[in-house]
Amino acid sequence: MTQRFNRKPFAWVRLAVLLVLPIALLVLPATYFDEGRAVCVSRLLFDVECYACGLTRAVMHALHLEFSEAFYYNPLVVIVLPLLVLLWTIWVRQDLKTLGFYPPKAGAGSTAEN
Repeated sequence: MTQRFNRKPFAWVRLAVLLVLPIALLVLPATYFDEGRAVCVSRLLFDVECYACGLTRAVMHALHLEFSEAFYYNPLVVIVLPLLVLLWTIWVRQDLKTLGFYPPKAGAGSTAEN
């Protein structure tokens, strides 16, 4: 006999992290990631900037509505930030469905009565 894996505890944890993370990023100052050592492997090993260099700083500034600063750090922020918001929304909806906050669709799994 096989047991079905209970996903609800993991959905609660992931949902909590997904809801707290944007709040934490908004509470931190926009310049929080501006200083410090680079963590990009390309910069550390080859001293060459990759396409993602500055993207963390750019997203942080965009979240604080400092779009000129965000674009200065990495112009790809205009593509990456909407994709991150879309991915975040999909994950939150999945967890809410797993936890039963969305009712089942009408007609899904039911039979028509004659």
